[in-house]
Amino acid sequence: MVGKKIGGRTYYYLAESARVDGKPRVVTQRYLGTADEIARAVPGGEPASASYRTYGDIAAVWATLSRLDFVARVDDVVRAKPPLGLTLAVAVLHRATAPETPIGEWWASAADVVRPRLSTVDGLWRALERLTRERIAGIEETVATAVLATLDDHAALAVDVPQFAAFAPADCTLPSACQGVLAGAGLRVTRDGAIPLASRLYRRDDGTAPTFASVMAELGPATLVFHSGQAAQLDLGSRSGFVGSLPLIDHPELLTQPASARKRVDPERFAGLTASDTHAVVDGVRRRVILTHSATLHAAQSRAFADELATATRELDGLAEALAAGTHRGDRAQVHAEIGRVTRGRRIERVLTAVLSGNRPGEIRVERRIDSLALARLDEEFFGKQVLVTDRDWPVAEVVTAYRARTHLESTFRWLTGPAVTGPTPRWEWTRQRIAAHGLVSVLAATVTHLMRREADRAGMNLSVRELLDRLAGIGELVLRYPSTGGRPRAKRLLTELDPEQQALADLFQLSR
Repeated sequence: MVGKKIGGRTYYYLAESARVDGKPRVVTQRYLGTADEIARAVPGGEPASASYRTYGDIAAVWATLSRLDFVARVDDVVRAKPPLGLTLAVAVLHRATAPETPIGEWWASAADVVRPRLSTVDGLWRALERLTRERIAGIEETVATAVLATLDDHAALAVDVPQFAAFAPADCTLPSACQGVLAGAGLRVTRDGAIPLASRLYRRDDGTAPTFASVMAELGPATLVFHSGQAAQLDLGSRSGFVGSLPLIDHPELLTQPASARKRVDPERFAGLTASDTHAVVDGVRRRVILTHSATLHAAQSRAFADELATATRELDGLAEALAAGTHRGDRAQVHAEIGRVTRGRRIERVLTAVLSGNRPGEIRVERRIDSLALARLDEEFFGKQVLVTDRDWPVAEVVTAYRARTHLESTFRWLTGPAVTGPTPRWEWTRQRIAAHGLVSVLAATVTHLMRREADRAGMNLSVRELLDRLAGIGELVLRYPSTGGRPRAKRLLTELDPEQQALADLFQLSR
């Protein structure tokens, strides 16, 4: 139902949307009347009350959990009394749709999707303390089986997310009081959609963090995905099955290639991305390397460097003015140290230099210079570029997709876990088992939402997980309650007005009232 305001009054239409040439469009529209006219036409007269609840995100996530037969699968694996399947499903639903809202507050205001099945969330986290390591592994395995049944591509990736979560005390209010447990996660995910299938959580704050390679080995056969900072920890000369990035400065011969050497990768999936597919020696072995250039990344890095350079030049100009005015009377060594602090960083040092003159305090002067040729080379050779290395013979687009899985996952977990995952009140201590239970809930929330993101992407909507859930959350539910006529009060549920993209999402996830 769509409302249009004309001359201060709202007129309602019953609209039907469909996809035309791949885009959502209103195809039929029927006039219903004003609110008063509709109320008079509805048996029972005007509603006695009305309420609004968030609906779309909760209904879509719950529908996806139901499609995976999540509750029954968990109960079949855990075999606990009372069963844990529904309790775990509600915890995942909460984490996926309102990670920053306390679960009790969320439960009171959420749409009435699962409340008839689970009457209360009191004691939910105490119940999840029964999730042993063996049960967690079994749950991940059975959910992974259900996910893979929906995919044609079963190729898996092994990805490390070192900033998985920081588990903080429940009464954490100040940063100084939020020193809890830092956790990283090794994840086995699908190549198609970066959907988590299995996880291995590890602590990063007690000096016993495992090596990157050992965590990845625990996840089983999969293509290892790593970033340039982890490349030094791996012996790529003897390893097989990987996609990663290398430090740009290690391959200057690739950076100086002309733009004409690169070809567009996949304009529909990767707008503005070009690449050259070639070979180079990596750890003593000739490997396939792919130099990519992203117009979006180039623009972002160029802006960031311009800001960085502007800050450095302002500081040097301020130093020069203080020296000239005599308010800075440090010796040459002190001035040189200040210049080094301002220009510290390989990129700034490439283009910004400072020349000192004079030797005695009060006579020292500084003149800064920007090397325009060096700045042009930096822009041409470095900005927007990555060097990927792999031993897979996948198309370039699939190599890029695999490498970007890590970025998508890190973004998802930053949203799902926030700055710090706080414990439920009353305050409890973060034991290894409790971290494992919360970690499972977060990983399963990522599994469900990444599966949803993949489905939206296949329908032509390229959204991040958070963008997808935000768009779905904008689909509300209006509940109209009518006076009782002798029996139970009647209620009518309507979806709020939808824009074309929301209508497409409602159709995709079969949201209706």
